[in-house]
Order: sequence, then C-alpha cells, then structure tokens
Amino acid sequence: MKSSVMPSTGPQSVDRALAILDAVADAPGPLGAKALARRMECSLSTAYHLLAPLTARGYLVRTAQGYVLGPRIPGLHRSLLRHLEPAPRMTDLLARLRRATGAEAYYTAYRGGLITVVDTTAPVTDAANPFAPGRETRAHATAHGKALLAELPRPLRRRYLAEHGMARLTGATITSAELLEAELSRVRGQGFAVSVGEADPAYTCLAVALPRGRGGDHGHDGDAVHALSVSLPTEEFRRRPREIRTALAQAAAGCA
Repeated sequence: MKSSVMPSTGPQSVDRALAILDAVADAPGPLGAKALARRMECSLSTAYHLLAPLTARGYLVRTAQGYVLGPRIPGLHRSLLRHLEPAPRMTDLLARLRRATGAEAYYTAYRGGLITVVDTTAPVTDAANPFAPGRETRAHATAHGKALLAELPRPLRRRYLAEHGMARLTGATITSAELLEAELSRVRGQGFAVSVGEADPAYTCLAVALPRGRGGDHGHDGDAVHALSVSLPTEEFRRRPREIRTALAQAAAGCA
C-alpha cells in the first residue's frame, strides 16, 4: 500500500503527526488507529504516541468509530480569518452575493506565497463543487487565482508559478507563462478575471480583487491580497454574464 506521508520537511514525528491530521481531515468518516498506522507506515504504538497530543490539544477527538477532527479546528479557521483581515461581515457579504447571482460565492486570499479559498457559500456536503475551502493549487486556471496573481508584483508571481506549476487540467487550461502574463494584463485592464472551463470543464468562475488597503502594502510577500468570486455551470453563466459581473462588482465595492 502506498504511503500517504508527505516528503519529510522536518522532524519525523512532527511530519507524521501533521500527516495524521491531514488523513483524518480528508477521510469520509472516522479513522481508527490501525488504519492510520497503515497509512503512516508506522507501528500501532507509534500511531497512538502521535495521536495522544493531537487529541489532548483538541485537534482530534476519539469516538467509538475512530478519530475525527476536534473542536480546535474551527478556532484555527477563525484565527486565519482574523489574520487575513478580510472585510467586516464577510460571511454576510458572501451570502448576499449568493442571493444576487444564484451562484456559489467565495472569498480567497494570497499571503506568504500561498493562495487559499478561505470561505464559501457552497455546502460542505456538495462534493461536486470544484472549489472547496483550503489551499488552492490551480490558481493559473481559476478566476480567483488570476485575480490575485494579477495584483502581485511580477517577481512574486513568477515565484508562485515556479513553486506551484501550471498543470493542464482541461483542454482550456493556460499552461504557458507568456500566455498567462497576457491574460493577467487583460484582467488588470478590465477589472475582473474569468475562467471558462479551465479548472473544471463544466464550470465558469468570475472574480474581482478587493480594493487595496486591506492587509497593507500588497507589494510585500507577507501581506494579503483578497478576492471575491462566484462559480456556476458554464451554460448558466452564458445566459446572464453581465448580470453576474455587475453583482460581483457591487459586492467588491462594498468592501472598500
């Protein structure tokens, strides 16, 4: 069985503990200690040794069926939101955007070399939705990724693409750095980014960067750049593109 452990980037015990947390988070249901030990390719005693502090600190909870995420996790998400300094009442803003467009709405951010889908109106049970909260690895193919990348100084943008690559996800995906630069220039000129089937063949997403001034000077790698976006089936988008663009622009203006 192939190991799910990521390549070591620190002390083995730390890597394994984080890998356990990832495995539990990604699992469709509770995971027992034996199953986790197999995934980590370690002994059962080692698995229990790693599970103990994760459970004690509230990152995991042990149930009769196995381990699940614990009460510390929502607090981490709240801390992430606080550190990113989003617009006040972002959750309400996303809900209003969802009602105005009929499309799922998203709040995304770039910070410290990473792009993250921070919050969304899509239900956590919607497995078909192509843009789940968490680390975004397809920025070159998504509207929110393009909107954020377009705001970065070129050296930071080049560094991001060098580290994350430009994988071909569909026949429409831009995989050339030169073509992407031209696309990002258009994004800056028109004030919004669009991705038609570039990340998922059935979906179109539209995004705008939020007004500058949130998170400080966006020229520095540690400061955040924010974006609002929506996604919906491409056929639906083609029936009312102007309406959706207008609603998105109005929502972004409300963040100023």
